[in-house]
Amino acid sequence: MSQHELSRRSVLQGAAVAAGASVLGGATAAQAFTKSPQTAARYQDSPNGGQRCATCLQFQPPSSCKVVAGRISANGWCAIYAAK
Repeated sequence: MSQHELSRRSVLQGAAVAAGASVLGGATAAQAFTKSPQTAARYQDSPNGGQRCATCLQFQPPSSCKVVAGRISANGWCAIYAAK
């Protein structure tokens, strides 16, 4: 394969990605992200020491998370915890 063919392929793949994004209604990559199951994130309904969902960057009050699926307690914790 020549360098020209590889470049053409890259352009076509990029166009396919752009078309897919437009189908999603212009959703950003973060909006299209699939959330992790609670079991994979090792989610628990109780805090881990001083760490709890209410103080995590990913927590979305009152009971949601940007990266973990399902109902999330403000007093819960998971392995993806990131302090605000």
